[in-house]
Amino acid sequence: MNHLRTAALDRFAAADPGLVRLRLAGSAVLGIILAVGALLPAHLPLTVMLVGAIAAMMTAFTVNDATPGGQAGTLALAFLTGAASITVASLGSVLPPLDTIVFVLLIFVAVYAQRFGPRGTALGSIGFFLFFFPMFLQTHLKQVPQLLLALAVGVLANTVVRFVLLRRNPEAEFLRVRRAFRARLAAVVRATEAYLAVNGSERTRKQLRSSISRLHECVLLIEDAAPDVVDARATDRLRRRAIEVELAVQWLASTVQRTCSDELTAEVRDDLIARLARFRALMERDPRELPLISQTGEYSRMLVEGSRIDEHAAPGDGVRKALAELALADDRAQRAADPETSTDPLDAETDDDEPTQKFAYDNQTRSAIQAVVGGGLAVLGGELVSHQRWYWAVLTVFVVFIGASSAGATFVKGVRRLGGTLIGIFGGVLLALLVAGSTPATLALILVCVFGMVYTARVSQVVMAFFVTSMLGLLYSLLGTFSFAVLWIRVAETAVGAAAGILAAVVIVPVRTRSVMLDNITEVLDELTEFLEHAEGLLAGEENVNIIELSRDLDRAVEQVRTTIEPLTHPVNLRSARRDYGWHVLTTLETIAFRARHVAARAQPGQLAGGDVDRLRLFTGRLLANIDVLRKALDSPGGPTPGTLVRDDGTPVSDRIEQAETRAVLSSLSHLDEGLVSLGRVFHVEATDPRVPAKRP
Repeated sequence: MNHLRTAALDRFAAADPGLVRLRLAGSAVLGIILAVGALLPAHLPLTVMLVGAIAAMMTAFTVNDATPGGQAGTLALAFLTGAASITVASLGSVLPPLDTIVFVLLIFVAVYAQRFGPRGTALGSIGFFLFFFPMFLQTHLKQVPQLLLALAVGVLANTVVRFVLLRRNPEAEFLRVRRAFRARLAAVVRATEAYLAVNGSERTRKQLRSSISRLHECVLLIEDAAPDVVDARATDRLRRRAIEVELAVQWLASTVQRTCSDELTAEVRDDLIARLARFRALMERDPRELPLISQTGEYSRMLVEGSRIDEHAAPGDGVRKALAELALADDRAQRAADPETSTDPLDAETDDDEPTQKFAYDNQTRSAIQAVVGGGLAVLGGELVSHQRWYWAVLTVFVVFIGASSAGATFVKGVRRLGGTLIGIFGGVLLALLVAGSTPATLALILVCVFGMVYTARVSQVVMAFFVTSMLGLLYSLLGTFSFAVLWIRVAETAVGAAAGILAAVVIVPVRTRSVMLDNITEVLDELTEFLEHAEGLLAGEENVNIIELSRDLDRAVEQVRTTIEPLTHPVNLRSARRDYGWHVLTTLETIAFRARHVAARAQPGQLAGGDVDRLRLFTGRLLANIDVLRKALDSPGGPTPGTLVRDDGTPVSDRIEQAETRAVLSSLSHLDEGLVSLGRVFHVEATDPRVPAKRP
């Protein structure tokens, strides 16, 4: 029983690193309870109290500034924005079609405001939803003073929850993220066990890939949380060790895949699976118990066996060695997570962020134009379905455009929104029938739906839409207007809104997925250029720069490509060739980022000297020249070839390098070179291979 409980807790921790989503969902529910509790003694109408609850929920859900001071400022602005929206919405109810015009224009404002970061996104969303809900609740102009009071109480309730009751604890959050890291590391090992057990399959390959990706996300969370707990120098060391763990994990995965291509006896396969299972048991321990793992007999045996493996390796020895390297890397990472640990000599550099352009005609502006046109179409279509509830169609347009950067992303979000709504219809009907006539039970289930909506918002739009629709069914029941017909109108309006949004995204100044992808890949190449330039300076001893931070900038640029390219790789895309194309682009970029992480983890100041530095400059110069060729090809897709990539011009660094760390750095640079050639092949850029023999010293 204890084992099952521990396993369940590990999986929960892995699903929500740092329990950030749990804290947000808890804040939303607790804020609603406080707001409604504060308004009850005033005996206000139910619709007014619901506005207070909505204000508490929306501020918990959308206000995500990095600092407490920034959050306080956004909360103050949220009240002013919400007050303006409520007032205009109530005024529009007596002056039609003012409400329709303002509602559609608000979509443009909310989508455009995303360019201003978390604060812009929060205020745009709050302004839109606090215009929508008075329409949904059918409030009146004379209720505006009460509505503003409810708004103030709702914002204040979230302020109390945010800064007093559920205040963020950086130390505890850092520990929870580390627990999630260990759980996700164990998940990777579990995936390798499954891969070995069936000798490799498409399903287990996808599981392995997914688990590695989730581990990578958790490593980034550790790096984000660490500066709040340890100083900058300790954070730099922790980043270096975390990268080493990632590299060791990916090496283990690739070694397991290569091993499965060989003929393995059942005895060897069972032995490897048993070793992986024992290692996983060590990984799943509470991080506060570490580095005691390094004192276990199993840990010592892995290191000894891994060190005995030479070029005459027996079947499965590659996996044993990779397992030993992962154990060593993990132990080092856990030691580095101790705030009292000594640190590496490199100091982190901070770059000033480029100022955000307030007015620019770019993809974000085009998305805002599409959204307002889609909103207009939704009004027309929504009126045909229901003269009273057309605003549901406009709401759907807003939802599918928020966070969408291309027509493909809008299409995927529209399909998910409609699918979640259809499923939610049945949930809403079932819940409304179960609690019919019981106000306390209805309120309790509404809170459950709010919790589920906030908790799943960042991971599944379908599940979030299910909870939203179920909550609306319960709200209709609470307001005494529940019927099957109303819920089916909700489905029809959602379909109209999704269709209007997709039509606008495809027809009006369309932002193609491929166009956005090319822009994102150009940003990846820019980050890679900066990384290579500084890596060359570090290895040559000319500068002491933190290239780990630069490698993480490259990681984040690749992650943006992953988000952008999802419409190509999503199953809703019925063209398998386009899915394969998307996966190939993404895999190539991930390989480049992986090799850059390897260089960052191993590079030291002045690692090369003498003639090796000159040849390093020639080598990196060729890499940078290849990047320029790729950048030109991306700037004019389909145009004449801007040049050819040079695969090998006979300028290796040195064949006399004896240090393993340095050989690893140079090997990764060579693989990165191959990654650039592979990326060029995707975009039809030819590569030459002169094979000029290198002069031996």
